[in-house]
Amino acid sequence: MTVAEELTPATPDESEEPIKQRKNGLYPGVSDELAENMKSGWADTELRDLEPIPQAAETAARRAALSARFPGERLVIPAGNLKTRSNDTEYAFRASVEYAYLTGNQTEDGVLVLEPTAEGHEATIYLLPRSDRENGEFWLDGQGELWVGRRHSLTEAGTLYGIPASDVRELADALREATGPVRVVRGYDAGIEAALTDKVTAERDEELRVFLSEARLVKDEFEVGELQKAVDSTVRGFEDVVKVLDKAEATSERYIEGTFFLRARVEGNDVGYGTIAAAGPHACTLHWVRNDGAVRSGELLLLDAGVETHTYYTADVTRTLPINGRFSDIQRKIYDAVYEAQEAGIAAVKPGAKYRDFHDAAQRVLAERLVEWGLVEGPVERVLELGLQRRWTLHGTGHMLGMDVHDCAAARVEAYVDGTLEPGMCLTVEPGLYFQADDLTVPEEYRGIGVRIEDDILVTEDGNRNLSAALPRRSDEVEAWMASVKG
Repeated sequence: MTVAEELTPATPDESEEPIKQRKNGLYPGVSDELAENMKSGWADTELRDLEPIPQAAETAARRAALSARFPGERLVIPAGNLKTRSNDTEYAFRASVEYAYLTGNQTEDGVLVLEPTAEGHEATIYLLPRSDRENGEFWLDGQGELWVGRRHSLTEAGTLYGIPASDVRELADALREATGPVRVVRGYDAGIEAALTDKVTAERDEELRVFLSEARLVKDEFEVGELQKAVDSTVRGFEDVVKVLDKAEATSERYIEGTFFLRARVEGNDVGYGTIAAAGPHACTLHWVRNDGAVRSGELLLLDAGVETHTYYTADVTRTLPINGRFSDIQRKIYDAVYEAQEAGIAAVKPGAKYRDFHDAAQRVLAERLVEWGLVEGPVERVLELGLQRRWTLHGTGHMLGMDVHDCAAARVEAYVDGTLEPGMCLTVEPGLYFQADDLTVPEEYRGIGVRIEDDILVTEDGNRNLSAALPRRSDEVEAWMASVKG
């Protein structure tokens, strides 16, 4: 790839900070003639027929709820900054969930500020304006328009997001002069935090973060639609993988990872998390993301993957598939036990139920099977009380899902794990059994087999809806589906 030359114009405006020159750039400088030439001859590209983004009404309602929770206080929610990957290349940027949730904007360096008023708050979104053509930034700076693409003007941004937009380069100084109580979402923008260092406290800022996490527990109609969109793309990604399992056998798990990634990038923003393409005994490693192992006929593939939409909502689906299309007897025995546990867990997801109920229901089934198979001494109540099943079940049976794959993680325990399910909540149900290859406490035929089945479940007014129901789960249906996809 090419890298911006980042040169200092020959005669910079004294009031402007010079544009940094790259140490090993091939051009020593910019002539006065070239600098002047680059200022003119460009068409007017201002976009004047923009409409607000689809979720503008929802983001406005979210800001109103935030305003009501913290009256009289200035609230500062940054998007974050670019992070260097190596030298002068950066990681792909992903705005903070808190910022994107409240604005719909996803650009680096953005900051949402809610200024207190007598009636509530006045929102302003602070952004970088179009890159400057007068000082040459647009073609000389590494983040200039000709290097990384056009930014929206502040006027355009105000129309798109329904929030007045201002130049973010002026914000830090304004915040230093601000008076009155302030809260900031920490961890995303060191410059903004430094400007507020004598005005905020960790305790008060954490209350803001917790509120914004809990606000996402119940999804609105727009969010449910985005989650379904993410799941539908994910289903197609799983079909893509089944079609190329023969190519994966000839290469490695990375062929599976790459195949799913193509679907995620074509139909969405990205994958919602690192794809787990775990074949054979790698399925027993819960977060196997190296994906560099062999794919062998006769073994199982545990594929845990999700497409993230352009609005950051992600699916999180797992299927455990026989690589050759048919389960062996022992594979089917273990798979069917996990399926039965998942069925019990899904049935427990309903409004008014305790959040923990689906986990307890699934774990009970798994404990029953482990006792039945003679792998652990019963009775089942003893196994559950002592947690003995956890040697082979390992993880919790699910988590909240949304703009993060493990959404709402900062919520209070009493509102999340110890809370009650409500319509609009979306969570995963994902029991598993994992028999490590070196586990001498189980018969040899069990060793190296890992099975997880995971679906995305929306709590409805009268029960639940499986957003990922289009992917078969029962062992015989999985085999029939794989055969039909392979053609």
